[in-house]
Amino acid sequence: QVQLVETGGGLVQAGGSLRLSCAASGWILSSYAMGWFRQAPGKEREFVAAISWTTITTYTDSVKGRFTISRDNAKNTMHLQMNSLKVEDTAVYYCAAARGPYGSSRWSDVNAYGFWGQGTQVTVSS
Repeated sequence: QVQLVETGGGLVQAGGSLRLSCAASGWILSSYAMGWFRQAPGKEREFVAAISWTTITTYTDSVKGRFTISRDNAKNTMHLQMNSLKVEDTAVYYCAAARGPYGSSRWSDVNAYGFWGQGTQVTVSS
């Protein structure tokens, strides 16, 4: 059974930083992409960033230059360094692992991911 566990959320003032981590256990094909999504109250879950086995990365436009995704395949971990946080970054953040060897064109598609963590709350105050 695959399990993904996120840690590192919390409350931070606008302009501050947080580092989210995702630990994977159980069978997981490390050659598949992994990603971060977020969901704010009353909104749909949205793509934040994704990273391939070979550390190719992609980001949604609103976080480019502020967030950095990384992964350690040997340790089955993934991280999201979030700098210059804004109030609009407030959401529950989820890590996810792709259900197949999809190309980068699918990495922002929530349906491309078959394994999800429980989420961690990130709250940015003004």
